[in-house]
Amino acid sequence: MTALKAQAADLGIEMRTMGLAARRAAGILARAEPAQKSAALEHAATAVRAARAEILAANAEDMAAAKAAGISGALLDRLLLDEKRIEAMAEGLETMAALPDPIGTELARWTRPNGLDIARVRIPIGVIGIIYESRPNVTADAGGLCLRAGNAVILRGGSESFNSSRVIATCLRRGIDAAGLPEDAVQLVPTRDRAAVGLMLGMVDLIDVIVPRGGRSLIERVQRESQIPVIAHLEGICHAYVGRTADLTKSRNIVLNGKMRRTGVCGATETLLVDRAVAATHLPAILSDLHAAGCEIRGDAETQALDPLAVAASETDWTTEYLDAILSVRVVDGVAGAIEHINHYGSHHTDTIVTEDENDAARFLAEVESAIVLHNASTQFADGAEFGMGAEIGISTGRLPPRGPVGAEQLTSYKYLVRGNGQIRP
Repeated sequence: MTALKAQAADLGIEMRTMGLAARRAAGILARAEPAQKSAALEHAATAVRAARAEILAANAEDMAAAKAAGISGALLDRLLLDEKRIEAMAEGLETMAALPDPIGTELARWTRPNGLDIARVRIPIGVIGIIYESRPNVTADAGGLCLRAGNAVILRGGSESFNSSRVIATCLRRGIDAAGLPEDAVQLVPTRDRAAVGLMLGMVDLIDVIVPRGGRSLIERVQRESQIPVIAHLEGICHAYVGRTADLTKSRNIVLNGKMRRTGVCGATETLLVDRAVAATHLPAILSDLHAAGCEIRGDAETQALDPLAVAASETDWTTEYLDAILSVRVVDGVAGAIEHINHYGSHHTDTIVTEDENDAARFLAEVESAIVLHNASTQFADGAEFGMGAEIGISTGRLPPRGPVGAEQLTSYKYLVRGNGQIRP
């Protein structure tokens, strides 16, 4: 056997060993009391704060390597950890600890004419495999949410965040152990070798669902190759529509925040649509704010006529997730024109309308085919923490549930408990 084949065989054995350990841990977690899982999350938060210096040092290594590799500014922003972001991870774990435990919740109950008592209750999924890129905070978010929902998790983080994720995963395992639960409830694949992804996608007997979180190429690979059900998180081509009755101050604030608060997150606004009725009164001020913040504007002909700094938008701009300080802008005919554009070009992630007309708002909320639709609020609220979930694994953009922010409750399944007193079927 060649050295390369031996290495591949060793990795296969290692991945199977992780899967078996996760399956055993999942069985214990499924029976764990809510208070024990909460304690594990609280201990994990404490461990993250205690390891702050170690996390920052590991992240500095990752950042240095990423810069040397020429990684884009948007991805560097996703990779970066600082004191504030580390504290946000710890607070997220504490929020998860305080959430109601979804396991055992009775979703519905009824009695049949023959006396059978039927209940539908939440249960854990089992073992979840999560494959993600760049953002090391996903290690804490995903590990914590899976634990809250009683699932074991195998995490395959991006090679760029390898050192950061390793320290964070160790903190989670310390918290789990301190609560008397099996450390293997959270495991991080200990290699940058991309072959590990392919192995995970074939572990049908050990992993119950795969969640990819990253760029289009990763999502498409997972959807193409996985033999395991997939919860997809596709790109965020998010829109803001400024309607004919939009308040100018609200419009300026919502668009500027939606685009520029953090350009590298999936909830960043990528296309601005403005009603023709207010283009002349609203668009110059909105675009002036964006230019001042360093944003490039790519507009249609009407936008260019109102903004001499705007460059011409191409057809591909309407389907581009920039993750950068770039915004495509189009003037449209009313709420119907905005809805038509969004449903045609969007990724069904997050879209917002700015309007004082309740009828226009109601139509937009009802007819835009996205997982998250907002009225008079920034698209940057597309975040599980902002929804009160503590964190999220991602924003699911598919038609089937779970849809939108995937938190602890969305990482569950259910079963039916049927109680009788001797009934037999005639």
